[in-house]
Amino acid sequence: MFKPLSDRVLIRRDAEEEQVGGIILSASAQTKPHTGTVVAVGPGRLNDKGERNPLICKLGMQVAFGKYAGDEIDVDDETHLIMRESEILGWIEPA
Repeated sequence: MFKPLSDRVLIRRDAEEEQVGGIILSASAQTKPHTGTVVAVGPGRLNDKGERNPLICKLGMQVAFGKYAGDEIDVDDETHLIMRESEILGWIEPA
């Protein structure tokens, strides 16, 4: 299992769209979604007093992030994104 450091979050990106308006897209033409699920969180960033500021993101949260946020890494033969919590735009609450 991968454990992020500091204020970093590991995210499994949502599945890519394969069909738009009845047209099936090739893998190269598919756009990657800007949402995903948090699968691991770091312990938080140290403040000036040496205390840890806990992260807002929790395991299992559905989050939205920018198009160029984070870096792709392979964990357990699956591609994930790792990014700082500050790169996350917000979370999606279940209806």
